[in-house]
Parts: sequence; structure tokens; C-alpha cells
Amino acid sequence: MSIRIVFIGAGRMATAIVQGLLKNKYYLPEEIACACGNNSSGPKLAEKTGIQYYQDAVPAIQESGTVVLACKPQQLESIDDLLAKASVEKLLISILAGTTLKRLRTKFPTVRNIVRTMPNTPGQIGAGVTAYTPQLPLDSTDRKIVEEILHSLGNFHEVDEIDLDAVTALSGSGPAYVFEFAAALREAGISCGLSKSLSASLATDTLLGAAKLLQSSTESPEDLRNAVTSPGGTTAAALEVLKKNDLRRLIQDALEAAKKRSIELSQI
Repeated sequence: MSIRIVFIGAGRMATAIVQGLLKNKYYLPEEIACACGNNSSGPKLAEKTGIQYYQDAVPAIQESGTVVLACKPQQLESIDDLLAKASVEKLLISILAGTTLKRLRTKFPTVRNIVRTMPNTPGQIGAGVTAYTPQLPLDSTDRKIVEEILHSLGNFHEVDEIDLDAVTALSGSGPAYVFEFAAALREAGISCGLSKSLSASLATDTLLGAAKLLQSSTESPEDLRNAVTSPGGTTAAALEVLKKNDLRRLIQDALEAAKKRSIELSQI
């Protein structure tokens, strides 16, 4: 059976995609290969999932139809030109943050199409969201390949490349904001007299439950907020403090800073 897809890089996100592809039965293990230079992540991924590991990716790329670029962004320029030459007429899918379609095309000039993606870390458990943009319109075959790969990480949305910096600020970096809020809830609970373990558990379950309710409801976040807020009650007292300190403006400033940095990094 021939190789259909090759991963250049075998880190956490590549692992998540491979596991998702196998779980959803989009590919058989023998149809997937990975290469990762001299580190041990490739052999470990191959041993864990049953896919093929190649120390030299060129033969695998020549045999396959799709290449997933999953190395670190700073490793792009060090990729052997032989890999680029072997990628002629292949579909290239990149998960490299801050790496533009133009820069990818410069490195891989002969691929048939390039798809730039911005996944986030919950994709490691299949609960992520990814935005993607193709350099050229996708035909039905390539669209199916792209959607199967991205579905392995969770939800996905096609966007214009100009939107990817804002996407990076919102969903790409967004899990870190949620984790910081969880830590803040935990510390606030401790300050209110709760034990560390109880406060951490309550904070995690509250965030998880609220997110599930938001996902399953047809109501807006504001409607759900109002439903739990009684005039003069405890929630109203807390929300008044958040409003007084302009929480929404703080979040907006944070996303603007992340977007600005994403733009800067894409120009390096």
C-alpha cells in the first residue's frame, strides 16, 4: 500500500493530526509517514501509532500526494532543498505559525497548492479550532483532504489570509487566556478561604460547564449571563466590578497586542 500523506515534523500537533486521522479511519497507518530530522519524536510517533518513519523524507514525499509541514517555524529555512524539489505537484499543508503563503511558496515553488492553517492547542484532544486559507482555490479532492486533516483537530473555518493574524490573536493564543482566567479564579477562591485543591476543581468545572452550555445553547453569551444574574444579587455584584474595571476593553487590548505581534513575526 502506498504512502498518501507525509508529515515533516512529529511534535504534538502532528501527533494529534495523525491520531485523529487514524481514529476517524480516514487513513490506514501504512498510508502515513513522518520525518523529523535527528530528534526522537518521529520514531516515537511511528511506534505509538504504527505509521512509517523515514529518516530521509524524499522517497516518502515522492510517493505521496500530500505533505504536512509541522516543524517549528524557525526550521523552515533549514529544510533541505531536496525535500522541496521532491514536493513537485504535491498539496502542501502548513501549520507553521506566522509563516505566510508567499514565504511558503518561495520555499516550495513547485507544489500544486499551499494551505496555510492556524490551529490551537486543544486540537491535541480533538477539541481545537483551526482557520485555514488556500493559496489557490481548492478542487473537490484537495478540499476533502484538507477538511479530513483539520477535522482531526476539531472544528475549522476557511478565511482570507489577511484575517489569520486576528485569528491567531483570538483562537490561536486564546487557550492561554482561558488558562490564565482559570488560574485567576483558583487564586481568588483561595483568597476567599477555599483550599487550593477545591478552588482549582471548582474553577475548572465551572469553565468547562459554562463552555458546554454556551456551545449547546442558541442564546448569546450576554443572554446566558443575564439568566444567571439577579438584580442586587451576588453575580451582579461581581459583574459590576468587572464592568467598572473595563474587562472587555482589557481583552480587546490583549488581542490587539497579540495581532500586532503576529504581523511582526510574519514579516521577519
